[in-house]
Amino acid sequence: MLVTLFGLLILTFVIGRIMPTDPVRAIVGEDATREVYETVYRQLGLDRPMWEQFFVYLRDVASFNFGTSIRTGQPVLQDIVHVLPATIELATFAILFGAGVGIPLGVLAAVKKDRWQDQLIRIFSLMGHSMPIFWTGMIGLLIFYAALGWVGGSGRMSQFYIGLVPERSNFLLIDSAMAGEWDVFRSALNHIVLPASLLGYSSSAYITRMTRSFMLDQLGQEYVTTARVKGLSRRQTIWRHAFGNIRVQLVTIVALAYGALLEGAVLIETVFAWPGFGQYLTSNLLIGDMNAVMTCVLIVGVIFIALNILSDLLYRIFDPRTR
Repeated sequence: MLVTLFGLLILTFVIGRIMPTDPVRAIVGEDATREVYETVYRQLGLDRPMWEQFFVYLRDVASFNFGTSIRTGQPVLQDIVHVLPATIELATFAILFGAGVGIPLGVLAAVKKDRWQDQLIRIFSLMGHSMPIFWTGMIGLLIFYAALGWVGGSGRMSQFYIGLVPERSNFLLIDSAMAGEWDVFRSALNHIVLPASLLGYSSSAYITRMTRSFMLDQLGQEYVTTARVKGLSRRQTIWRHAFGNIRVQLVTIVALAYGALLEGAVLIETVFAWPGFGQYLTSNLLIGDMNAVMTCVLIVGVIFIALNILSDLLYRIFDPRTR
């Protein structure tokens, strides 16, 4: 894990140095004099050798000093602590939807292999995998918000409720419930349903295909035939034995899908004006805010490492042979 983390630090440092933007010009502006430019250049330490800049970067990361954002003027870590919960909230609802739909459909497709149910589910998966998320987002807003009025529109809640709930954890659903602001809670829930469902749909396509593949492999094993010969029902054979053998693999699939959702929620956050991590990364990338971009990349990598560790721990719980 330490080797992976060190490699990640090298990667983020290199990304910060090869970005096709001038971090000094992003701070001082295009009209700054040569003297001002060189002063800021030295203040950022860019006049030092590259190896020395890297060790300064390691020292700052070790002390949780990620610098100041050019765009907001606040410490980058403070900005990310503020926006990351919004993305975690969105991605968590999305993965619950994706796994809740994808796993049963994958099992059904395997059991009904080559029949109409299997064909229908494969079309469903192909559509979820093929359709651009920004396009489905706009169509979803047009139908379910503008035409039918079933769900909330852009943002995390209605404009009327902004500022009513004190920010504690920055998870709006939790904060509004803790504050007893149930109108805000319902508004937040109403606003998260559509983007989370659309994001989860694209994730469910991947989970469905992988579940189907794992189940087909298990249903072809001899122990399944033996279980049926011994008198177990089809349902018991599928869910108790075959599914029990693929749940370890599914843990890894769902964990990776969750990491991808956290990383890839940029487009859906843009379409729904969702003030989360993806929108923060995009806006800072456009203006060349090197500190913010490097920190965001580092955090995404740390999240993937943490999810891999979590899936390994769940491996040990579900399959004692791996201990």
